[in-house]
Amino acid sequence: MNLAQNLDRRRVLRIGFVIFTVGLFLLGFLGTLRNPEENMPFDKWYGNWSMVFMITGLFLFFVFFLTRPRRPKEWRGASLTSAFFISLFTEMFGIPLTLYLLAPLLGVDPKVFGMHESHLWAYLLSRAGVMGLKAGVYLVMVVSTGLIFLGFTLLATGWKEVYGGEGALVIDRVYAKLRHPQYLGLILIIVAFLIMWPTLLTILLAPFLIGRYILLAKEEDRELKERFGEDFRRYKESVPGFVPLLFKPEGES
Repeated sequence: MNLAQNLDRRRVLRIGFVIFTVGLFLLGFLGTLRNPEENMPFDKWYGNWSMVFMITGLFLFFVFFLTRPRRPKEWRGASLTSAFFISLFTEMFGIPLTLYLLAPLLGVDPKVFGMHESHLWAYLLSRAGVMGLKAGVYLVMVVSTGLIFLGFTLLATGWKEVYGGEGALVIDRVYAKLRHPQYLGLILIIVAFLIMWPTLLTILLAPFLIGRYILLAKEEDRELKERFGEDFRRYKESVPGFVPLLFKPEGES
């Protein structure tokens, strides 16, 4: 087996490991859908610090693994991403600061919120009489889990293509549809968690984080233009940055 075959095998194994582990994470969240009758009360759901550390570490590992920050600007963006997920999972499984602030405004005791009720969009839909709590939780989980899966798929496939390109301008496969699949993947994951488990801090951080990804994408475009010149200019004119190109324009083969 030659060196190229060894590299291909390592790439496949890394991508497979990422998808497998993220799949296990998503299956854990999907337990809410498989057992809609089960609901943990406040005292059982919160204060689970082992879950806070495990899920935070897992997510940060894969975000850093798939984005590979190198420059100071990229590390600043990675730090903001880390703050988002640390605050999110701390409130999701540890101390629900948002619920302590929100409960008095709603006129309820914070301990009204448990596993299902803490999906705030589902709870608010139920409280407004739009749909039942279980139906709201199901809707929130389906939409958010689908976005998380799509986001990690874009991250993983984008990483695979760039890694396999070995410094060349990558313009095929997923990069034939959009120029920044990894940044779009990160944005979809952020939006997904704002749907699944909104908190005051993550709602405040999200616009800055999404704006940061867009700025990094523009900086990347400028660097690629300087490096690849006319080739990148033609590529940029034919392929959008974030909205996938579903159909080729007429006249293109």
